[in-house]
Amino acid sequence: MDLLALLPAFVAAVLLISASPGPAMALIFRRAALHGLRAAVPTVLGLEAGLYVWALCAGAGLAAVVAASQVAFVVLRIAGAVFLLYLGIKAWRTAWRSRTSSEVEEAAVVSSSLSGQGWWKAFGEGVVVMLANPKAAVFMIAFYPQFVPADRPLLATTALLAAVQVLIETAFYLTLAVAVGRAGAWFRRPRIRRRLEAISGSVLIALGLRLATTAR
Repeated sequence: MDLLALLPAFVAAVLLISASPGPAMALIFRRAALHGLRAAVPTVLGLEAGLYVWALCAGAGLAAVVAASQVAFVVLRIAGAVFLLYLGIKAWRTAWRSRTSSEVEEAAVVSSSLSGQGWWKAFGEGVVVMLANPKAAVFMIAFYPQFVPADRPLLATTALLAAVQVLIETAFYLTLAVAVGRAGAWFRRPRIRRRLEAISGSVLIALGLRLATTAR
């Protein structure tokens, strides 16, 4: 079957995947709600950069090696779980500390998230969350071959499809960030901010524990 004929099904599948709850959605929602659209952009780009790397690894056969290796799979799973737990505990600590912080201090936290260092930190968080998830490797191996015609080169076609997925997901997540960011003033009220930090921290910790205890 021609690649163009498979493209509508691929786009529909990507949209369903993008809308599924998970670490990516939790990170983007938290960044957009607490720091606005500009702060959510590097998180989105980091996640998509990590996704593209996994897609290229799948096309080159490296993801299959990771998925087949018990040691590599466990190492990545634990690393990903630990990082999600770290982000969740960090959000809890922020919620606890904000109980005694002033509005001036909270404003300083928001402004610092928009600095160059904060931009790269958010980008790096997105990359690590995606790359340290061995489930992403297993998913890529199962997902992309369905849309690669037998007469097409695997790596080049996977790279092309991954680029399409990155564009779709980036547009989807940035639209979500815009929608959430518009309510940013409400989310950044001290009481609401504390609750959101506590809830998002709980979600990230739950996702970390699920990743740590989930088998292949």
